[in-house]
This record gives sequence, C-alpha cells and structure tokens, in this order.
Amino acid sequence: MGSKNKLKRFEENKTFLNLIQPDREKIIKNQFELKGNWSSNYFKNSNPIVLELGCGKGEYSLYLSELNPEINYIGIDIKGARIWRGAKTAFEKGIKNVAFVRTQIELIAGLFSSREIDEIWITFPDPQIKYKRSKHRLTNSDFLNMYRKILKSKGVINLKTDSSFLYGYTLGIVEGMNANVLFSHNDIYNNTSSPIEATGVQTFYERTFLKNSKKISFIKFCFE
Repeated sequence: MGSKNKLKRFEENKTFLNLIQPDREKIIKNQFELKGNWSSNYFKNSNPIVLELGCGKGEYSLYLSELNPEINYIGIDIKGARIWRGAKTAFEKGIKNVAFVRTQIELIAGLFSSREIDEIWITFPDPQIKYKRSKHRLTNSDFLNMYRKILKSKGVINLKTDSSFLYGYTLGIVEGMNANVLFSHNDIYNNTSSPIEATGVQTFYERTFLKNSKKISFIKFCFE
C-alpha cells in the first residue's frame, strides 16, 4: 500500500466512532476513560465482552459480532491501515456490537479492569520463533497472566494459528499453568468436532495458508 493511501486511511480513522485511538501516556498512567466502563459508557448494555488481539482487518471480530449480536466484541491492533478496514466495514454495515482499539497488546491491562472481559481470541499471531523474541509471543506466561487479570472467572482464551511451533509451545505453557484445555487440535479443518466459531470464517492470511496446504491449529482453554 502506498504512503498516500495509508495517510488517507489514518485521516479517515479519526472519523470512526467505533475506532478508539487512546493516548499511550493515559493508558500507562491508568487514566484511560473507558477502563472499567466499556459496558456502561461505550456499549451501553451488560452483554459479555470478547476481545480479539492482533485483529488485523477485523475479519474475526466482524464475523463473530454478526453471528452473536447479544455479545460485544473489541478488536485490538496497532496497525492503523489494517484496523481501518474493520472499522469501516462495521460502520458501513451498521454493526453496533463491535469496536476497535488501535494500540499495543502489551498495554491491555491499562484498557480493561479486573474481570471486565469474558473471552479472548488470538488469531494468527507472529509465532516469534527465535528465542530472543520469545518475550513477544502472545501466549507466553507473562501475557497469559495479563489476560487472567482482565478475564472473568473461567473466562476462555482461544488461539488459532498456522504455526505448529506456537501450537505446541502454547499447549506446554497452558498445561504448565494448570489451565483447563477445553479443545485442541492441530488440523481443525480435518476434524469434524471442531467448533464452528473456529472454522466458520477465514482471515485473508488463513486462506493463503490453506491454499499452501498448511494445517490450522486451534486451542481453547480457561483458568479456574
């Protein structure tokens, strides 16, 4: 994408009421206004809230929000030109139960209060295979402990990935933390018991992976 198109999208992002671009300093200083107030001040209902981390163009958040209108969804990504697509589609379709936040996933503890979130989706994150990059894996123990703080009791975490490395790594971490694995399979499109929410929509990257005969893995787990 050319720089002119990116700049155009960045400007349009400012007009979307469903796209929040919080100030980093406010998040760090625990001054983000919607923290603890997403239900009352943004969605204006008491429906469950589900996060998609690294949402990209928002395909998953959009699909789930239309599939489950009684649930609120929030897609989080730092890439403004990508998240533009999700926000624009939601605006054009009039989808009210989905929002997008442009920020770093490392900051989510400053976006949500303890027990504010019901479920988390992590869709096709960078597996960060090199050891020196392991601190950036979205399913390492530090991140999982961060998610636990904002999740309600027995709140579910879902990982969908094309990386056999990340799948195996995450299973090991999850089991080491004594989490309850609700479902796991390393090839969900060749498993008739795979949950519909895991197979019902395919992201742009997922379709590319499947065309190249890559297996898609899925893990669903929760902490007591």
